[in-house]
Amino acid sequence: MFDSLLVANRGEIARRVIRTARQMGLRTVAVYSEADGDLPFVAEADESVLLGPANPAESYRNVEATLQAARSTGAAAIHPGYGFLSENADFARAVVQAGLVWVGPSPEAIVEMGDKVAARNMMAAAGVPVSPGTEEPLDSAGAAVAAAAGIGYPVMIKAAAGGGGMGMAVAENADELAAKFETVTAFAARTFGDGRVFIERYFPAVRHVEVQILGLADGRVLALGERDCSVQRRNQKVAEETPSPAVGPALRARMFAAASAAGQAVGYVGAGTVEFLLDPAAGEFYFLEMNTRLQVEHGITETVLGIDLVAEQLRVAAGDAPGFDTGAVVPRGHAIELRINAEDSKRFLPGPGHITEWIEPSGDGIRVDAGYTGGNTVTPFYDSLMAKLIAFGETRAEALDKAARAVEGFTIVGPKSNLAFQAELLANAEFRSGEYDTGLIGRMRS
Repeated sequence: MFDSLLVANRGEIARRVIRTARQMGLRTVAVYSEADGDLPFVAEADESVLLGPANPAESYRNVEATLQAARSTGAAAIHPGYGFLSENADFARAVVQAGLVWVGPSPEAIVEMGDKVAARNMMAAAGVPVSPGTEEPLDSAGAAVAAAAGIGYPVMIKAAAGGGGMGMAVAENADELAAKFETVTAFAARTFGDGRVFIERYFPAVRHVEVQILGLADGRVLALGERDCSVQRRNQKVAEETPSPAVGPALRARMFAAASAAGQAVGYVGAGTVEFLLDPAAGEFYFLEMNTRLQVEHGITETVLGIDLVAEQLRVAAGDAPGFDTGAVVPRGHAIELRINAEDSKRFLPGPGHITEWIEPSGDGIRVDAGYTGGNTVTPFYDSLMAKLIAFGETRAEALDKAARAVEGFTIVGPKSNLAFQAELLANAEFRSGEYDTGLIGRMRS
C-alpha cells in the first residue's frame, strides 16, 4: 500500500475519501479552490493545497495544478472522487505517467465507456442487453428521423460524450425529433466539446437500476448489489435505495451476470457502476451506461454489505487482495439515501447561501455524509449537493420510517434546501409502495 493520497475533489466526497484513507494510516492531501478554503474537508486532511480561483476550470479541473500539488506534497496516489476529473482519461494517463498511483480504472476503460455509442456496441458484443438504437453517431436530423422509423417512437436523443443526466431529450414524433436533434447537438458541442449524438428507444415507464461492480487486482469482476435510482428530476437522481423493490432473485442474478460481463469486456479494475433501464412489467433490462468511478450513492451499498468501497478502491489500486471474503457477500436489511441539495423543494432551482445553522440527525441506522457545516457558505460555483442522508433498517418499512424521522431532525438555515421535498417523497403513497418509476416526481408535481 502506498503511504499518501491526494484527493482531487471537494466537499462531501473529498471528506468521505479522506476519512477512510486516514483510517488506513495514509497521509492525506486536500486540494481546494478559493471559494472552498473554509470547508471541513480542507481542515480534515493532513495537508492542503490551494489550486486556484472558484472557476472549476482553474481549480478542480486544472490537471497541471493538481499534479503540481501532488509533486509538492509528495503524494504517492490520487483519488479523483466523482465528477470533475474522475472520468477524464487524459488526467488518469497523466497521473500514471507522473509515476503516481491512479485510484481508478485504466485510461483505456474510461475512454471506451465514456463514448456512449462505442460502449453500447461493446456491451452488445459481450452479450449485455442493449435497447434498440443506432450503432453509429448521426450526422443530421434527417438521418435521425430515418433511423427512428425503424426503432419506433418515442426515442431518446443522447449526446455520445454526455453524462450526469445531461445532453438528452425525448421525441414523440418525427417533427419533434428533427427540432430536438439540433438542440441536443448544439448543447453537446458546447458542454462536452463533442457534438456527436445517437438515438435509442425511449421507455416511458421504467426503473433506473444500477449494479455496483468491483474489478479486483486478480482480474475478477464482482457484482456487489443493485441500487434503485428511479427517483429523478431532470434525469438526475434525488433518492436511491437498495435492494430495489422491483428486483427479485432471478432478475437480480441476470442483472449481476450482465454487469460482471460488462466489466470483464472492458477489463475493468476498481469500483464502477453498470446502469440499466428496467422494464418491470416485462422483466427486461437494457444497458444504459457504465460509470467508471465511485457513485454518489455508494454509501447505501456499503451500509447493507458492511464493505468500505473506498478502502477497496485503495486496495485494488495498490494491487492488494480485497479486505472481505468475496465468496460470502451477503446483504442485510434495506438502505435509503436522500440527497440533501441547496435547492428549493418545488422547482428544484439552486439556492446557495451562508449556513447560519446546521444540525445533523443521528441515531441507530442513520449516516450523514456532509460537505458542509454551520458557518460555511454554499456557493453557486459547484453542484448543489450539501449532504447525503442514509437510513438503514432491517426492512424497507423500517428504513423509510427512520429516514422520515431523520429528515424531520435535519436543520439547515441559510441556503435553500430540498428537505421539504424529501419529507414529501417519504410520505408519498406511490413511493412507499415500492411500485414507482422514473416519472414519479413528474406525477408528484403535476
